[in-house]
Amino acid sequence: MKHAEGNPEELKKKFWNALADSPFLFLQRTGESDTAVPMSPQLDKDANSAIWFFTHTKSKFAALGGVTATFQGKGHDMFARFDGTLVKETSQERFDQFWNNFVEAWYDEGKNDPDLLFLRMDLGNAEIWDGDIGLLNTAKMALGRYVEDKAEERHVKETAL
Repeated sequence: MKHAEGNPEELKKKFWNALADSPFLFLQRTGESDTAVPMSPQLDKDANSAIWFFTHTKSKFAALGGVTATFQGKGHDMFARFDGTLVKETSQERFDQFWNNFVEAWYDEGKNDPDLLFLRMDLGNAEIWDGDIGLLNTAKMALGRYVEDKAEERHVKETAL
């Protein structure tokens, strides 16, 4: 961890819970904002350094390499930006673990679709914001008062997920 404000472990735990509760995040190839699209991450509660995606071989993500994900939790209670590296996942066990009817609906030939590509995002650094800064701070912001110190307590910079 390079630098952190607030309670990094608490915010990381809250981030993982928020991500598990939301079906989408935005993913883009590093430095290529035109590749940003909503994706459905596949999570394993015992794996805190990777997430998985099903995509098509014709997707720009098939090129693998560096990516950036952005996330907004339900109710705007959590925000995050995190970097990582996409690699092709070769584990049949992982593939079977995450395959479901929702995923299958995207592929004409199901698990045997020739355009199906299963990727793992090995996670790098993240910046996480806790959007729950409370009613008092919301009122202060509405009145134009300074709230940055309190907001910084709910923000973790450049932490490894």
